[in-house]
Amino acid sequence: MSEETIDAVDDQEFEEICSDEVDRVVEILDSLIENTQSENIKHFLEEASSNIYYLVYEDESEDSSLEQAA
Repeated sequence: MSEETIDAVDDQEFEEICSDEVDRVVEILDSLIENTQSENIKHFLEEASSNIYYLVYEDESEDSSLEQAA
């Protein structure tokens, strides 16, 4: 990581992430998961896919749950 990137993280500045990019990356990771034999590698790819998915969709799923509870 460059110093500029570290400073941005330390200052709690976050970049805007497009849902289209997240969808595209998750789709690619899912394809990799399907074509991977190693269970260890699959686990890491699934974790990465989940983490990337929740960069954009975490708030939306929480909002939906709160609306349904109300």
